[in-house]
Amino acid sequence: MFQGLRTVVYPAGDLAEATAWYSRVLEQGPYFNEPFYVGFNVGGYELGLVPDGTPDGPVGATTYWGVPDAAAAHTRLLALGAQPHEAVHDVGSGILVGTVLDPFGNLLGVIQNPHFALPA
Repeated sequence: MFQGLRTVVYPAGDLAEATAWYSRVLEQGPYFNEPFYVGFNVGGYELGLVPDGTPDGPVGATTYWGVPDAAAAHTRLLALGAQPHEAVHDVGSGILVGTVLDPFGNLLGVIQNPHFALPA
């Protein structure tokens, strides 16, 4: 039985560089940092990095990380070295999404959803 999203894992050709970049993006260091895996706790969910090279390009599902201001988060990611992929836009009912490519070729999404609240 599914219990909910736990972890998204991004490959990185240079694990140390990816760890440093995501530490700046998340404004925190990883809670787990080993040569085979780096894990960050992001609001009770996990962003993981593995040293398995780089992706062939953004394919498959997109993981969106919740943010209070999608436009500001998207702009900040670009300022930190991400490349534009999809500008922030309203997908309906005030839900704003946008995506960037991190410096390692992974698709990184942000979502501002006024209808979603974490369970208490």
